[in-house]
Amino acid sequence: MDYLKSKAPESQIFYLESGQKFREFFAEDNFTTRLAEEIYNKGGLQPEFLAVWLWSSALVKNIKEDTTLVLDGTPRKLHEAHILDSALKFYKRGKPSVIYINVSRGWAYDRLKNRGRSDDVSERDINKRLDWFDSDVVPALSFFRDNPDYNFYDIEGEQTIEKVHNEILFKLKSQQ
Repeated sequence: MDYLKSKAPESQIFYLESGQKFREFFAEDNFTTRLAEEIYNKGGLQPEFLAVWLWSSALVKNIKEDTTLVLDGTPRKLHEAHILDSALKFYKRGKPSVIYINVSRGWAYDRLKNRGRSDDVSERDINKRLDWFDSDVVPALSFFRDNPDYNFYDIEGEQTIEKVHNEILFKLKSQQ
């Protein structure tokens, strides 16, 4: 965020973390949130329309002409990637950068197990989430990796936070 601010100090940065948007959504009490909580409590993946609605409504409410976007945790499926692509083109975002922090399944498993969240308790639930990553997120990543309208950066994630950060900055700066 500091790097982005230094590149365009007058620009507002809008950071959207899809997981946080879902947590805020679950705090409400209505028919839709109750249905979504059932899915969450069973360890299921939320429907695409709900994920798209959460981040697209946040974009509609928060994007201005000079806003720099930082999206975290989205898209999670190929359909969402196409919809996000249409949104970025609508907002005239030029050639956006996609940063993928790449880690092995074993490393991800250990991190999920050790973070202590209620949805990361059982081995079955963690493996189910990692399977979703392979079946759903990987095709979305491929869409951006293979799309000439995007700068795609594959970052080695199994190193210190400082080294990950430095690799991201190095690759972003080399794009200029």
